[in-house]
Amino acid sequence: FRLAMWALQGGRVGVAAQALGIGDAAIAEAIAFAKTRQTFGQPIAKYEAVQWMLADVATELAAARMLTWKAADAVDRQERSRLESSMAKLAASEAAHRATDRAMQIMASAGYRRGSTIERLFRDVRATEIYQGTSEAQRLIIAQGVLGQG
Repeated sequence: FRLAMWALQGGRVGVAAQALGIGDAAIAEAIAFAKTRQTFGQPIAKYEAVQWMLADVATELAAARMLTWKAADAVDRQERSRLESSMAKLAASEAAHRATDRAMQIMASAGYRRGSTIERLFRDVRATEIYQGTSEAQRLIIAQGVLGQG
C-alpha cells in the first residue's frame, strides 16, 4: 500500500509537470501572436489588457512550478508527499487551464480554429484536471491535510 501511495504521489507530480508544459506552450503561442498581430497600427502586446493576462498566467505558472519542484523533491527523497503532490497537481493543472484559456482569448479566432495549436492544448490541458485524481479530489486531500485529518 505504501509503495502504491508513493507511486500515486509521483504520478501526480508527473501530471503537474505535464500541465506546466502545456501552460508554457500556450503562453508561448500567445506571446508570439501578441507580438505580431497588429490592431490600430501597433502589436496587441502593447495593450495593457493583453499584458495583464500574460503577466497573470506567467505568475500562476511560476508559482505552480515551485510547488511542483517541492513535491518532486519530496517524492525523490521518498518522503510522505501526499499534501505537496496534491497541491502541485491542483495548482499546475488549473494554472495551465487558465493559461490556455487566456491564450485562446488573446488569439481570438486564430486560437479557436480547428487544428490550431491552442485548440489542441485546450483539449489536452483538460485531462490534467481529471486523471490521477480530479481537482475536486485534490482539494479534498489538501483540506484533510491542512485540517490534520488525513
